[in-house]
Amino acid sequence: MSAPSAIQDMPEHFAHCIQVLGGTTAASRRLGIDERAIRRFINGERPISAGLMQDTAKALNLMAAEATEAAARIAATFGAG
Repeated sequence: MSAPSAIQDMPEHFAHCIQVLGGTTAASRRLGIDERAIRRFINGERPISAGLMQDTAKALNLMAAEATEAAARIAATFGAG
């Protein structure tokens, strides 16, 4: 992916990440960012920094780890699925 294309696609990719995190309200809590600011990033009204994307990646990784742990507890309780 070229740099200009990556920059153009960033709001769309960020919006997808926000949905994966559970929507604007849940992402706001996980990232510690005001919901309005998140909407401004998604709408392209504010630039998305590398730091914001790194924080988003960390939140996604933490959520994935939490989901993996939850799934393991279910499997341990009710058997592998």
